[in-house]
Amino acid sequence: MDKLIKALKEGVVTVVFEKIDTKEIRSMACTLNSEVANLSTSITNQSPNCSTIVMYALDRKAWRDVRVDTIQKWYIGYPEENT
Repeated sequence: MDKLIKALKEGVVTVVFEKIDTKEIRSMACTLNSEVANLSTSITNQSPNCSTIVMYALDRKAWRDVRVDTIQKWYIGYPEENT
């Protein structure tokens, strides 16, 4: 999770995870970079040992927390088509 948190701080990352309530697979473009998201606030310290990671969802324009054990994959950049 260290690499994911570092990538989120640097720019846009797509996180693919399973939603807990519906079991739906979601691809979410997100960031922890306040300049990328045009935010006045940011979250700077997150432990890679936590069960959840807080990130800013660019499509929803809102903070979201994702359980680490639901993350299937992540990659730098916006969602790929046909994912």
